[in-house]
Amino acid sequence: MIFESPISHRFHVEEWHRMGEANVFDPENHLELIDGEILDMGPISPNHAGHRMRLTSRFNLLPDLPAIVGINHPIQLSAFSEPHADLALLTPEIDDYTTRHPKAADVLLLIEVSDSTLRFDREQKRLLYATHLIPEYWIVNLIDNCLEIYRQPENGDYREQITLAKTDHINLVSLTEIQVQVADIL
Repeated sequence: MIFESPISHRFHVEEWHRMGEANVFDPENHLELIDGEILDMGPISPNHAGHRMRLTSRFNLLPDLPAIVGINHPIQLSAFSEPHADLALLTPEIDDYTTRHPKAADVLLLIEVSDSTLRFDREQKRLLYATHLIPEYWIVNLIDNCLEIYRQPENGDYREQITLAKTDHINLVSLTEIQVQVADIL
């Protein structure tokens, strides 16, 4: 049999999970399954890790937060995509997601901390999240020192896009009573 061009294999989430269980990948690698491709997201810088910790502590300190804070938690968006957002606010689940990964319908907010992955997060992840109707997506942009907000998913993209500076504040779409000071997370 002669092939005119290489054939790629799209990995299914179930295959991805079996490979993880079989320790196919080095646990130190930062891998994600996006549209059937296994992507190496590269190492996390101290600045990136520190901002992730800052986000985690800020959201965990919010009084009576009616959501679960997920850190680098897999989100199963489809049979071929399971990204790991830096932070996710999830609808409360009786078993705290111990029997399944959250799905798109469970997500209130996804946040990516971006330095070396800024272009990927702005383009591919933004469209992926919008396609799966994630109601709100934030990029903590460490390059330009701002917070990018994406809301109102429609037709595979977000209708509303806002860029905020440290002096600004924002209320969440799904949890309107929650206000975040941008200076607290940048």
